[in-house]
Amino acid sequence: MAVTEGFKDFVRDLLVDFGPVTIRNMFGGAGIYADGVMFAILVDDTLYLKADEASRRAFETEGMGPFTYEPAGKGPVAMPYWEVPPRLLEEPEELASWAREAHRIAQARKAKSPRKRR
Repeated sequence: MAVTEGFKDFVRDLLVDFGPVTIRNMFGGAGIYADGVMFAILVDDTLYLKADEASRRAFETEGMGPFTYEPAGKGPVAMPYWEVPPRLLEEPEELASWAREAHRIAQARKAKSPRKRR
């Protein structure tokens, strides 16, 4: 699940049309944040964007699937992050559009989530 520093830099450069992002390491991968909201993840040098029921159709049309993992002793678990079509890694302006949609989805989900007490 490791993400190389080179791939992080590559993705950061790709998302320049989207705007400033922060990449934070987590669980062997990394989360990509904008405005304090995680809207994408990096796992094994692969970029995944947050999706909802409506936006995932675009990923499915491109033949892409969600990020999945297998907890010990259990079956696969799919996350709401979908692999970015490889062609978008060469089309930063279109990737920025997809990233804006993922960010909108992440913001909406964060707004719906109840606040946790500390």
